[in-house]
Amino acid sequence: MKAPGKRDLVSIDDLGSEEILELFRHADAFRENLRGWSHVCGGTILATLFFEPSTRTRLSFESAMLRLGGGVITVPEGSSSSRAKGESLADTVRVVGGAYADILVVRHPQDGSALVAGRYADVPVINGGDGAHEHPTQTLCDMYTLWRERGRLEGLDVVLCGDLRYSRTIHSLAYALGRFRANIITIPYPGFEMPKYVLEKLRKDYGVKATSASLGDLQDIVADRSSAAAYLTASKPHQQALFTELTEHHVDRIDAIYMTRAQRERYGSEQEGGMTFPKLSEASLRSEMFRDTRVMHPLPRVDEIDFELDKDPRAVYFRQAEFGVPMRMALMAFLLGKIQLDAKPPALRGEANYLSSVGGFVCRNERCITMGEGRRYLIPEFQVLAEQPPQLACVYCGRVRAPALVGDRTQNRCAAVGAPWIDAVAAADRIYFGSEEQAVAAGFSVDPEVR
Repeated sequence: MKAPGKRDLVSIDDLGSEEILELFRHADAFRENLRGWSHVCGGTILATLFFEPSTRTRLSFESAMLRLGGGVITVPEGSSSSRAKGESLADTVRVVGGAYADILVVRHPQDGSALVAGRYADVPVINGGDGAHEHPTQTLCDMYTLWRERGRLEGLDVVLCGDLRYSRTIHSLAYALGRFRANIITIPYPGFEMPKYVLEKLRKDYGVKATSASLGDLQDIVADRSSAAAYLTASKPHQQALFTELTEHHVDRIDAIYMTRAQRERYGSEQEGGMTFPKLSEASLRSEMFRDTRVMHPLPRVDEIDFELDKDPRAVYFRQAEFGVPMRMALMAFLLGKIQLDAKPPALRGEANYLSSVGGFVCRNERCITMGEGRRYLIPEFQVLAEQPPQLACVYCGRVRAPALVGDRTQNRCAAVGAPWIDAVAAADRIYFGSEEQAVAAGFSVDPEVR
């Protein structure tokens, strides 16, 4: 399993806030003279294992390593690798992460795949995008862009617009914005709202609460005026619970608009149902509230931003892509131990409340790696978020699921959630089931009231 002492970037949470800011300063230094750093990683080899299409992420990583003086080997697509023969990701990274390469960047279609790669590889692993889950290096580039363009991160008002459900860049960016106490206005395509598990993580980990937003001129960037907007903030305390609409926050100035395309590779085209997607143009930005707004996009662009906007000085998406090279230079140099950071790393993820699914309880996210290739070799793991009522988050993809039954391992007995005797069962002795059939198959007796 994971080699002791190595650092991976599976999630944006793997970097502390001060570490991120320090990496920005290193990226600035690299950017001043991209050709002046070929001595940093001489003799080092990067392997880019991309099982999904990519242009900017793969090429910027490869360019970054070459500018640091290292070499690159690559798997540009899954069909050209042994994955097409059925090889597991775990086996691939164990082979490549050693004599073949000193650091890996992995892009994979299944949520949670980056965690698997990090656990099985002996060298540092960077998540280049795992399904619809996270894309932390894109987030570093996005936050670096905001930091350079706005001079700060705290207190910014940032609009996230488009496919907020399937966009992994949006999920990682939202976590980072919440951590730095920036404010988020979400304007999704109808039916493509921010997932509840992302909102729950924002609330639980960063204290981000939501209130409704007074759209005003924000309506001009939405083709379908029925699209709902929410204002999420950690810096302005609200008494309302998550998802409340009792109070409106009036937004009068926008620091950045982050547009995203429809992630059609992650859902069937029939899901669109003839809907009209938001589209940004110069006409959309005529209001005073957008006078100094920065327009961002992770690219590739399809038709959600007019080409005429490219000439507008507020459009920074191509500069945002350019920043990917020095930012990734800084990240790889750090993970390889070539530069040191004064900032302290984040606390290790607490695994005391992790549990393995010995009773058949599984994640229900069909894109989770534990429901895909991981069925062959992974035991589903969950983090206990709450005991009453029980809420379990998949360690791999983050999706939250409530069990139907809770049992006592010491007595091989279980009952429906809420049964009075369960409260007396020690947390270490509890076991969770998704159904009565699972419990019976595991050899547990089921209290009659669930039948």
